[in-house]
Amino acid sequence: MEITAHIVVQGAERAAAFYADAFGAQELSRIPTPDGRLMSVQLRIGSSDLHLADEFPEMGVLAPPSIGGTAVVLAIDVGDAEAALARALAAGAEVRQPLAEMFWGDLHGQIEDPFGHRWNIGQHVRDVPHDEVVAAAAEIFS
Repeated sequence: MEITAHIVVQGAERAAAFYADAFGAQELSRIPTPDGRLMSVQLRIGSSDLHLADEFPEMGVLAPPSIGGTAVVLAIDVGDAEAALARALAAGAEVRQPLAEMFWGDLHGQIEDPFGHRWNIGQHVRDVPHDEVVAAAAEIFS
């Protein structure tokens, strides 16, 4: 079993180009509709697939700007977080959380893409025992 994200954007054609520039996505397929919208664009980022689609308001399929934001954050694990962040910013993303070393052992930051989706960028830098992660989280959130 696998989970594959399927995200909705305003401008799937532009989004596919952004994800290629920002994350090195390769397009695998697309399904256009007669009115010119894209029902699905299948991308591969690293070893994962990402599907994206244009909005279809008549079917209740809406992008983050139409619903006032997103409750989902997509995460990318990379070998070089600084390079990944720089590439995403050059493609048009904005920083929501700057890169910093986190208590769970990752160099971690968050961006928002031009389509309203949030992405965590993480690079594992050190192993931290689970009990230490739990204790650190408890301290931060208490």
